[in-house]
Amino acid sequence: MSPATLSNPGRSSLFSLSRQHSAFSATLLLSLSSLLSAILGLLRVKYIAHVFGAGRITDAYNAAFQLPDMISYFLVGGVASITLVSILNRFREAGDEEGADRALSVVLVGMVVVLGTAIFLAELLASVYTHTFFGGFDPQTSALCTHLTRLLLPAQLCFFAGGVLGSRLLVRKIFLYQAVTPLIYNAGILLGGLLLAGRIGIDSLAWGVFAGALLGSTVLNAIGAFRSGLRFSPILNLRHPAFLEWVKLSLPLMIGVSLAMADKWILSHYAASDPGGITLLNNAKTLFTAPLTIVGAAAGAASLPFFSKLFAQNKLYEFNAAVNGAVSRLMAFALLTSAWMIALAVPIVSFLKGGVYTQTDALATARYFTLFAVSLALWSAQGIYARAFYAARNTLVPAISGTVVTLFSIPVYGLLFHNIGIDGLALASDLGIAAHTLALAILLHRFRLVSLATLEWGELARATLAAALAYLGVRLTLAWLPAHSAHLWNALLLAIGSLVWLAICTAILLLLRSKLPRQVLRRKTA
Repeated sequence: MSPATLSNPGRSSLFSLSRQHSAFSATLLLSLSSLLSAILGLLRVKYIAHVFGAGRITDAYNAAFQLPDMISYFLVGGVASITLVSILNRFREAGDEEGADRALSVVLVGMVVVLGTAIFLAELLASVYTHTFFGGFDPQTSALCTHLTRLLLPAQLCFFAGGVLGSRLLVRKIFLYQAVTPLIYNAGILLGGLLLAGRIGIDSLAWGVFAGALLGSTVLNAIGAFRSGLRFSPILNLRHPAFLEWVKLSLPLMIGVSLAMADKWILSHYAASDPGGITLLNNAKTLFTAPLTIVGAAAGAASLPFFSKLFAQNKLYEFNAAVNGAVSRLMAFALLTSAWMIALAVPIVSFLKGGVYTQTDALATARYFTLFAVSLALWSAQGIYARAFYAARNTLVPAISGTVVTLFSIPVYGLLFHNIGIDGLALASDLGIAAHTLALAILLHRFRLVSLATLEWGELARATLAAALAYLGVRLTLAWLPAHSAHLWNALLLAIGSLVWLAICTAILLLLRSKLPRQVLRRKTA
């Protein structure tokens, strides 16, 4: 493929392997990918609930992800590509492609050695971690959690390698590989369960995780990186300037703790003493994050390279406008979606019921789902605000802010859990993410990067009013319809409620002359 082809976004297909995307087309592609991934994710949750239920076995499986996630978060800053994109983008702006490839090679080789060593040590100490962090587990659950943790740990090497290789594609605004990665990952877990659960039980899911991470993250992004012209050099030099720069940028992410990540760790720690609690909360969170993944995460991932480019070119006015525009649209959409989720929580969650997942389990999941749904707009906004800091090559301030908020939030989780139970954990999660998002917004304002004054407050007010009226309309409609636990009836209630929600939201937004309907329908780069 010629360089001209790679450098020309042209009119190539949205699914072209080498297409360089605009902010809109990238968001569209990643939103489509996230939609398909969310569907696969929901099928995965349904399958696990149907076959394994909500009890100590699934608690152990969900808890087994915590140590691998912590190692990834504290050792490589969670997502390697976030900081590497800024470095590679600077080389690319200077026309030094050879230097960019050398930087990528140094970071990849160096951290594979470091991360591999950490994973080896974690394999040895997994039982100590499980006994310490999940003290509420009985001995059998603790042993199963340790076993599954050891199976899941190597997948972190795959995620890291894929993230580094994928950063080369993100700098070139090639998003197709990133779009396909979560599809393969979720499909791997599903296939692992379907093909192996009858023979090896819950272990089948862990092997599916590894296969999905290897193929979906490492192999796929390696193919994309080499197709784009990567010249990889097996350089092990932990003192190389590029490696030291990456460490300097990533170090705040490694030593800082963002509540966006720590939330699930804290929830699992306290819920371990309630059999099935981790699983029910995890299922509610998965359903809650589905719309967030479809829109918020896709927009966040697509926005980082564009924010980085604007900041690198010193276009600070455009940078402020781009960040505030993204935050305003996402929060407005999330407010409307929250109304839909809260009003229709029981029909939405009812699809999990079946097999060994009981009606009681489904109703408890719906309650936690409702509590989580209140904070959807805040979860959407914090992802964009964090990326604004990363694009400005400032990882220290959000790391300090996130750590302070997390430390102050932990006793709140404990207090509400001991007084209200699992419901209190969901409420503490909402309070914590509110503090985290507000802190990021205020700090961006104080550092004169993103002004709170230019946030589209009018649009947010219109969306809030439309959401409130839509919620009332859906609840009044459902009140006239009889309640029933059958899947088909719940699907009908969901369809009717969704139509009412959509009609009221659209009518109110048009009446108030909101820009949101036009932005949704119009193919235009923000």
